[in-house]
Amino acid sequence: MEGQSVEELLAKAERDEAEKLQRITVLKELELEFDLGNLLASDRNPPTGLRHAGPTQEAELRALARDNTQLLINQLWQLPTERVEEALVARLPEPSTRLPREKPVPRPRPLTRWQQFARLKGIRPKKKTNLVWDEVSGQWRRRWGYQRARDDTKEWLIEVPGNADPMEDQFAKRIQAKKERVAKNELNRLRNLARAHKMQLPSAAGMHPTGHQSKEELGRAMQVAKVSTASVGRFQERLPKEKAPRGSGKKRKFQPLFGDFAAERKSQLEMLRVMNSKKPQMDITRATNKQMREEDQEEAAKRRKMSQKGKRKGGRQGPGSKRKGGTPSQGGKRKGGLGGKMNSGPPGLSGKRKGGQHQGGKRRK
Repeated sequence: MEGQSVEELLAKAERDEAEKLQRITVLKELELEFDLGNLLASDRNPPTGLRHAGPTQEAELRALARDNTQLLINQLWQLPTERVEEALVARLPEPSTRLPREKPVPRPRPLTRWQQFARLKGIRPKKKTNLVWDEVSGQWRRRWGYQRARDDTKEWLIEVPGNADPMEDQFAKRIQAKKERVAKNELNRLRNLARAHKMQLPSAAGMHPTGHQSKEELGRAMQVAKVSTASVGRFQERLPKEKAPRGSGKKRKFQPLFGDFAAERKSQLEMLRVMNSKKPQMDITRATNKQMREEDQEEAAKRRKMSQKGKRKGGRQGPGSKRKGGTPSQGGKRKGGLGGKMNSGPPGLSGKRKGGQHQGGKRRK
């Protein structure tokens, strides 16, 4: 009994070991293609077992997924490892499969006006050191910014220039000059942004500090001022009766990477249904509007053609029409010519005569 029990225990241990090896070792007719940089495994074996699985198709799919995952994990254990904070980490190689981008490639930032001029003239920027020697403090200080060298804002006494007003506050003048420089830099920055987005500046459209501006120019200036904030005017407050800006456009919205899979599946199925449907979908409203536009265009063309014909007929006068200066045979009235009104004189001469004989018309005195 004891010998049989030992033999049974050994056989059970062997079966357990074989079962463990069977779980780790997976045999495939065709080797899988691995891309360990992306943790990707491609199985090219045909799914012959799934075709005849019948009701056990779900179990077969789970078994196939389990085997392929096991093969991928076996490949990961063959990579070089290192220990990071009491954790064993594998070094992944560079990915070999190029995955498509979910977002479009960002466009290069447009050049500013100075950068365009520098590129045209071949001017290269000269790199300057950030620290300079300050003779007043005897230390190395920054060239710009806080605690910079030769900082004139810390002076408590300013010499009044000879050509300046002695009663003028030089400290207030210096502060005002700095504000103007900051405003000029901000204006240049906004001009660069407008030029990059191909927008028309209010100054370029006729906006000046003086003069009368039209309603369109004022609206354009207000719109440019609103979108000049860091949030591009998203959080700007509107007036009580202010209308939404026209022509501002809509920003494209992309679907998140991890979202509602049911909605995504519904949209994909709807797209497939439209593509596979033999009967094309027709927008009745759009078709009606198109038909009405075509009819209006045909009527306008007919009216234009009839008006041109009428003008041509009106330009040609027949023999019975009244015409000034015509011959007597045409029956028209002619002033100062043959066959017109006769005041006095021989029958061959006609027209009004004043102060002498004149054939065919009036003569000034």
